[in-house]
Amino acid sequence: MRSMLSATLMVVTIGTAQAQTTAPAAGARPKTVATVPVRPTLQKPEETANGMTQAERLALQSDLAWVGQYNGAITGDVSERMVNAIKEFQKSRGGKPTGVLNPQERGVLAETARRKQESVGWRIVTEPGTGARLGIPNKLVPQLASGIDGARWSSPTGTVQVVLARRKEANPTTARLAEREKKEPGRTIDYTVVKPDFFVLSGLQGLKKFYIRGTFKGDEVRILTILYDQATENTVEPVVIAMSSAFNPFPTGPQVAGPPPRKTVEYGTGVVVSDDGAIVTDRLVTDECIAITIGGHGNADRIAEDKEHDLALLHIYGARGLKSLNIGATGAKTALDLTGIADPQNQGGGNAVSSAKAAAMAVGNDVTLTPAPAIGFSGAAALDADGKFAGLALLKPVVVAGPANAAPNSHAMLAPAGTVRDFLEAHGVNANGTSSDAKAAVVRVICVRK
Repeated sequence: MRSMLSATLMVVTIGTAQAQTTAPAAGARPKTVATVPVRPTLQKPEETANGMTQAERLALQSDLAWVGQYNGAITGDVSERMVNAIKEFQKSRGGKPTGVLNPQERGVLAETARRKQESVGWRIVTEPGTGARLGIPNKLVPQLASGIDGARWSSPTGTVQVVLARRKEANPTTARLAEREKKEPGRTIDYTVVKPDFFVLSGLQGLKKFYIRGTFKGDEVRILTILYDQATENTVEPVVIAMSSAFNPFPTGPQVAGPPPRKTVEYGTGVVVSDDGAIVTDRLVTDECIAITIGGHGNADRIAEDKEHDLALLHIYGARGLKSLNIGATGAKTALDLTGIADPQNQGGGNAVSSAKAAAMAVGNDVTLTPAPAIGFSGAAALDADGKFAGLALLKPVVVAGPANAAPNSHAMLAPAGTVRDFLEAHGVNANGTSSDAKAAVVRVICVRK
């Protein structure tokens, strides 16, 4: 609009100047100056994607692969395939295929991918015999057999099989390795990629579909083979893409293609819900702690947990001056204010209480929060515009099926007010808070692990 206005004013100004310097001939009609609006140049989807961080693009590609829209390598590189996958996802939800996800669409995509991962039991593991890192759908292939030649994961009936094989071979090349795999009895190849550092084959082996990715280092060859019945194709193929991208046969540095390791000291937020020292927080923050401290108040005991909803109940004794939050009045708005205490690293070592805005959106039986707040806000109080308690913010690590140097990311969910109250009532907590001042009711939760 500003460009159009500027262009119009410029033309009008020029026309006015000409009219002032050149008088029209007697009896001649004054000339009309035509103005042509200048339309602003719209940013292309590829340009929008390039404006993201590498971690954001990796998470986006990973999520698109998990929902079955993206079938390329998860590298974080922008491509036409990635943009088309975004458009297909938008169309599948009845939206306009712009190639750029709005915050609501991105939240739905992330939550849908997360539920797909949970449904197959996706985990990043290190195979002990080789040290190789790979993604395994534990619920699909719970049975493991390993030996000096590799490892095999399989379903109870053999419907899905994952094989990591290793062998020694003199002067290997990916071309020779690929040719050898093609000649295995019963294989029909329909896709081949051979690069200097790896090869990929896929096709049919008897009645099963297969996918192979192999490489070598020195004289050691390592090959990942995935076999699955054609009837399981819709379930397994998104997993195959994730497994291919997560496969690191010769890891040399720290791997973060899955949930990051638990920190020795982790910070979160808790909400005081009763005058006698009851605090509710995110269960994941308080898992495996040898000591839990409430900033400014001393040690706390973990009284109870709810694994299904990721809630934990803490209690501190002898504390004075606590201000408990009123969690009885339930907020129903979707625009929420989150009140928490960010990780010290995010605030220069400080412990100030701060706020963040987020939009709540129902995805199936869950509620996501977009955008996710800063690390340390796990357990933050969520209030609506009327100051009513909407629930507790829970930060979840994102499992990205990508390269070894992928940066960990997180997304946020909401434990609704009713769920929080039910949890407290089940454990005999009288949530008697009357304050609507969330800043006064939140405390820092500090977990120390081995």
